Amino acid sequence: MNWLSWIIFGGIAGWVASLIAGTNNRQGCILNIVVGIVGAFVGGVIMQSLTGAPFDFDFSPQSFVVAVIGSVILLALVRFVRRS
Repeated sequence: MNWLSWIIFGGIAGWVASLIAGTNNRQGCILNIVVGIVGAFVGGVIMQSLTGAPFDFDFSPQSFVVAVIGSVILLALVRFVRRS
């Protein structure tokens, strides 16, 4: 994927994750993109360690679900660190 695809994919994944985590009112478009991209990486690392499958940098329903799960985990970790 090129950089524009990463931005769009990250923005959508970050937005869905923020809706699930309940942080949508506090973060804007840029933060959704950052959360989505970093969350995709986090989710990919977790899935690779669980399944042993290599990273797959394509736009597919499976990679979208992994990105959203990773983004929700990232948002939960940030919330935990802020409360500590």
